[in-house]
Amino acid sequence: MSQANSYLDLNLLRVFFAIWDLRSLTAAGERLGLTQPAISHALRRLRERFGDPLFVRVANRMLPTDAAVRLHEPLDQAFELLNRALQSGIVFDPRATERTFRVAMSDIAEVYILPRLINELARISPFIRVDIVPLEPDSVVSSMRSGEIDLAMGAVNMSDKDLVSIDTFKDRYICLVRANHPIAKSRLTRSNFSKLRFFFARTTSSVYQLAEQWLADENVRPRIAVRGHFTAAPEIVRNSDLAAIFPRLLALELHRAKDFRLLDLPFELPPMEIKIHSHSRFANDTGIKWICQTSTAILSKIGG
Repeated sequence: MSQANSYLDLNLLRVFFAIWDLRSLTAAGERLGLTQPAISHALRRLRERFGDPLFVRVANRMLPTDAAVRLHEPLDQAFELLNRALQSGIVFDPRATERTFRVAMSDIAEVYILPRLINELARISPFIRVDIVPLEPDSVVSSMRSGEIDLAMGAVNMSDKDLVSIDTFKDRYICLVRANHPIAKSRLTRSNFSKLRFFFARTTSSVYQLAEQWLADENVRPRIAVRGHFTAAPEIVRNSDLAAIFPRLLALELHRAKDFRLLDLPFELPPMEIKIHSHSRFANDTGIKWICQTSTAILSKIGG
């Protein structure tokens, strides 16, 4: 076998693992930031390299062949060894680095945490680049495992033995209404809460989705009048009689203009536990270790 044929591009491994995880060329391309032709070209190179189709289309899914199944574990181990070799001996200088870190964030975290995080990071590491991507709970662990995402932040419950998770601060949900809402001067009870009409946000936060499920399972059933993106909630609440279930710390930030009233919910919801997650596979990466430690210090001040 020639040297050219024995060489395997690291980016091709990323493509292999993305298709393996997602069973879709389109989804793999979106995860890797590649066009459909680029993903198809990469798969063609993989097929030529291994002499096998590797993935075949069955009912709109790309399913692995027997050869791909046999290759997955050794390629995964090789990928881990290669990453460790690349990480060892590298000196990371935050004052000089121009490295781009890919960070997955829930949309709530992006609105509330990101401005504070970037201001501090820019002061400490002036040439750093940060690429924020949506935090998708179903795929973020595999994305971190393959190195496509360096770390994840937000109130998203993730349990995986290979994750390194750091607690930063906690928040809780309140009911947000406009300052002159008919209920603004009252204490919320289950009775008057059930009479409210709600704007309910679509958000990637698993805790918020749990809150919706919790409400649906209870006798108290608020009427959800509108569903929309999380960032639209403050303006809609400010200009209507709709209420919203909202993170308390973010609501306090919005409340500086005294446009809102923050009411305690008449029931208990799980707290929002904001964490920073990284993958143990990259534990020796001094850059990832630095940004995790630095981000933890910055975020811990929010809850303090």
